[in-house]
Amino acid sequence: MNKFKRVYIEISNICNLQCSFCPVVDRDKRIMPSELFDKIVRDVAPQTEQICLHLMGEPLAHPEFEKIIAICEEVGVKINLTTNGLLLNRYKKLLANSPAFHQINFSIHAFKDNFKDKDINPYLLDILNFSKESQESRPELYINYRLWNIFETTTQNDSNSDILKSIAEFFETEIKADIDVGSIKSKRIYKRVYLHFDSRFEWPSPLMPKQSNQGFCHGLSSHIGIHADGTVVACCLDKEARLDLGRLPEKSLGEVLNGQRARAMREGFQAQKLVEDLCQRCTYIKRFQVVKKPRAQSLTFS
Repeated sequence: MNKFKRVYIEISNICNLQCSFCPVVDRDKRIMPSELFDKIVRDVAPQTEQICLHLMGEPLAHPEFEKIIAICEEVGVKINLTTNGLLLNRYKKLLANSPAFHQINFSIHAFKDNFKDKDINPYLLDILNFSKESQESRPELYINYRLWNIFETTTQNDSNSDILKSIAEFFETEIKADIDVGSIKSKRIYKRVYLHFDSRFEWPSPLMPKQSNQGFCHGLSSHIGIHADGTVVACCLDKEARLDLGRLPEKSLGEVLNGQRARAMREGFQAQKLVEDLCQRCTYIKRFQVVKKPRAQSLTFS
């Protein structure tokens, strides 16, 4: 079996924010102990190119975050970290200097979603300063500024305009934001610092209407998820472990992936069949179909 591109290891399902685009987690609140993480990451590392330290939850809020990173350094696995950035100053030296980090994604859209009446500039300036400084110390580090708040009915979210203007002024560059609704648009703005656009999406749920029993998903081929209790799921959007494939370290990852349920899902995707009820209700799968893109609106900030 080929390596996964990413394995999402949820070190905590607890977040310090409650964003409108993230549904409430119904599972028990849980923090993955560093001892469990150690066992899981040693099993997972040979089978993936990178790990992500989330599925739900804010990874920087983990009380043993430094130990988690030390384990990753020891094992030699590369980290793709996604954070809302509120706790950046607590760990900025570690994030800038640890060789374990391959990419850091800042979900900048989270700030305005939670603090509509607050000035975003102090928060944003911390992230911008960190980005410039880390590019000097570790020029191989990728940094993404996520603005995943575009709505399907529009080609531009006006609330992003002041953010884009501040970023353009800080890096003394021009930002032309051509945003295609429903697709990802990435723009390099400084060395390995990128803007990353995407539209909002619905998290799959058993309460959603059935869409189809035909389709394809990258779950179990490009990625899998592991919840904070060690439960392996086929999809990074399976927040409640509806697609429970087995638990680590009670079983090895190889045993879990060779289980009957995992094999049936994988074979189904290859045949364009959705064998699981949750998959049949998922609207995100539509993104993997070829569709005609709407015209983009071009905005320039400098």
